[in-house]
Parts: sequence; structure tokens; C-alpha cells
Amino acid sequence: MRWEPLLAAPLVVISSASWGNVYLSTEQAQQAIFAGAKFTPVRLMLTQEQRDTLRARSGVYEPFKEDRVWFVDGGGFFIVDDVVGKHETITYAVGINRDGSVKQIEILEYRETYGSEVRDPVWRKQFVGKTLEAPVRLNKDIVNITGATLSSKHITDGVRRVLMLHDMVLKGLPHGVR
Repeated sequence: MRWEPLLAAPLVVISSASWGNVYLSTEQAQQAIFAGAKFTPVRLMLTQEQRDTLRARSGVYEPFKEDRVWFVDGGGFFIVDDVVGKHETITYAVGINRDGSVKQIEILEYRETYGSEVRDPVWRKQFVGKTLEAPVRLNKDIVNITGATLSSKHITDGVRRVLMLHDMVLKGLPHGVR
């Protein structure tokens, strides 16, 4: 009788678990950007034309979620949005001042395995004061973070989309509609 070695196939395990950190809740981000303010939800219903314009001009293809916009008592808006970093979603918030400029941005959830340097306050501070008149483009007026290039680019594109939303829809809302 002859014995032949039995070759076992290697076992490959593929995990669908995703990496991620929750840094701030929506309420915590609201208070971080507009401390002590009261927030009133804004009821948005974007037309398909508005959605198409936002997509074409910002380069952000994830749908904008209309139920994540608040009017800030005293003036301004607080907006939560999502972009894809390299593979996973990044949830961030933008505070818009009464004059339409960026007050501050915060990263709420970062799900990528690397590139979380976009949470660095020095990097995020580049957005403060930006309006739609600024390029708000990576390597133009926003400096890239090496090792987090896609996250940097997509957050920059997302902030530009939020500024466009403000310019196209929010700044024209009658006070009573809020």
C-alpha cells in the first residue's frame, strides 16, 4: 500500500467588519461649532435639477441627505454630510455663518483604516472663512495630507458641496420656512 500526502487548502477568512471611529454625535458637533445655540431642523426638498447641479459642480456622488440641516438661532446653518474616503464613508459637519462663510468643520465618524489625520485641527482650520467664491479645492487653497489624499480631497469636495447648497437653497429661505 502506498501513502500519498494529503495537501490541505489554506483557509482564507474574509471579514466584512469595518474599521471606524465615532468621534462626535450630531448634538456634540452642534455644540462644538455653535456653543450654546438652539437648532431648528430645516425641511428641505431638493429638486432633481438641484441634486444634479450639486453633483456636477462638487464632484460628490453620494446623495445629500436632506434631513440633516439645521437653522442656528442667531443666524447660520449646521449641516451634516457624508463623503467616501477611499473605501468607507466619512461623516462630517459644517457650520455656516450668517454671511455664508465656513465657521468650522468637525469629523463625526471616520471609518477608514488610515488617513484619520483629516481630524487634525490645523488641517480643518483651512476651511474657516471659506465661501463659495474661494476655490475650495485640494492643492489650490486646501493643503493635502500625505497618506490621507482621498479623504482630504473628498472632504474638501464635500465642504464645497455644502457651500453650494447654502448658496443655491439655504440663503434664500424665508425666515418663516425654517
